[in-house]
Formats: sequence, C-alpha cells, structure tokens
Amino acid sequence: MATVFGIPLAVLFGQVLIGLINGAFYAILSLGLAVIFGLLNIINFAHGALYMAGAFTAWILLNHAGIGFWGALVLAPLIVGLAGVVIERLLLSRIYRLDHLYGLLLTFGLALMITGLFRVGFGSSGLPYPAPAELSGGTNLGFMFLPNYRGFVVAASILVCLGTWFVIERTRIGAYLRAATEDPDLVQTFGINVPLLITLTYAAGVALAAFAGVLAAPIYSVNPGMGQDLIIVVFAVVVIGSMGSIAGAVVTGFALGVVEGLAKVAWPEASSTVIFVIMAVVLLLKPQGLFGKVS
Repeated sequence: MATVFGIPLAVLFGQVLIGLINGAFYAILSLGLAVIFGLLNIINFAHGALYMAGAFTAWILLNHAGIGFWGALVLAPLIVGLAGVVIERLLLSRIYRLDHLYGLLLTFGLALMITGLFRVGFGSSGLPYPAPAELSGGTNLGFMFLPNYRGFVVAASILVCLGTWFVIERTRIGAYLRAATEDPDLVQTFGINVPLLITLTYAAGVALAAFAGVLAAPIYSVNPGMGQDLIIVVFAVVVIGSMGSIAGAVVTGFALGVVEGLAKVAWPEASSTVIFVIMAVVLLLKPQGLFGKVS
C-alpha cells in the first residue's frame, strides 16, 4: 500500500475529506459572520446558536410537518432568517452607534437564551436526522471511498459561498450594501432604504448559519450544544482570514479545515489547537488578517 511519510494514502485522503467537510461548515459560518461584521459592524456571537436553530428547525419540519431534507434546506434558512429580522429590528438596531463590545455582549446573551430554550424544549441528548435517500451510499474513487452525502455537503457549501461572494462583490445590491456601510446618510439621499438593507443583510447572514445547520443535521446529532464549540473555532477562522473579508472567510475556512484534518494524522494531540496556534501566529505577523488591508 502506498504511503506518504509512513501514512497510508487511504488514511491521508480520508482525513483530507474530513477536513473538507469541517472546512465546509467553517466556511459557511465564517462567511455569515464576515457578512454581518463587514456590513453591520456587529460581532454576532449568536451565530452558533442560530446554526443550531437551523438544525432543529429541519428536525421539527421532518417530525411534525413531514417535510424532508430538501424542503428543510430551503425553509429552515427562511424561518431562521425571519427570526433574524425580528432580532435585528427589536435589538441590534438600537446599538449600531455604540462600541462593538455592546453588540458582542448582546449577541452572547442571545446565544445563551436561544440555547437554553432549545435545551428546555428538547433536552440535551442528540436527536437523529436521516440523510436524504438520494444521497445514501458512496462512490469508490479508486484511492478512497467517498460518501455521497459528505461530497454533497462540500459541493453545496462551495456553491453557496461563491454565490454569496458574487452577490456582494459583483451586483448592484452588493454595491449598495458596501456603500451603506461607508456612508449610510449619503446612500439614503439617493432614495435607498438603508435600514431595510441592513435588516436583510443580518437576515441573510443568519440564514447562512441555518443552512449550515441543516447540512450538519445528518452528520452530527441535533442537540442544543452543537454550535457552542464550533463558533469558537469559526471566530478564529474569521480573525485569521480578516474580519469582514468575504474571500478571506471562504478560503480560510476550507484551508483550515484541511489543516486540522491533516493534523489529526500527523499530530493527533495538537489537532484541537492547531487553528488557534495559527491564529496567534497570524495576529503577531499580520494583525489585520491574511486577507486584510493595512488601514
């Protein structure tokens, strides 16, 4: 059997696949964080709880409304996005002109409340959610066996990330959003409803988190704590890529997922901390992040 540095190729490719899957969730979640911070200047600590809410929404749709995975993939982000509209209008809109710390504290409190509500309603144990039958089984690639659903997760995340980047960087509404963050009063004089743009931006950011939650539901058990540990890693990914950078969030998310996966083979004891070590090094050498610009 072929090896690389004494590691069988099948094991190496398997860890790369696991890294890509983790990277897919890192990329989508950090993308949502980057959109919210870059356009609203809010550090959204509730992102992990809303990711969890997306997974629970898919579970509820399946078990109480008979709506399967494909319907949940559309409906869950819309439902959580509507919840985001309520959160932004009632709470976040009141603190935009205050220090970033207020947004962090408010969204941290929201995360605790949302997690607590789901824990009271559903308990702490994991709930199973089946993968769609169309994506059952796997494909033999010769050098490894690729589970179809996990391949779909990677492909879907890439498409969503590229689509989000295109909307923000290459369309008129994206130009309006970027302009509104620089000078909202000037943009409003052109007849553009800036508060509505801000609300929709936050809703889109949390909908991305919910989309990731639906993708995660068949892989991980659906439970109230599923977003707590993940959001810490995602914040590290955003810091490494650069706060507010769309490209940085996507590229860094996938890259660090692969690095983490390979670390589990080369040095298993360090795999849980490798991302934070990279973050520390990046902050020392380039505090604005890998994709950030010196102001």
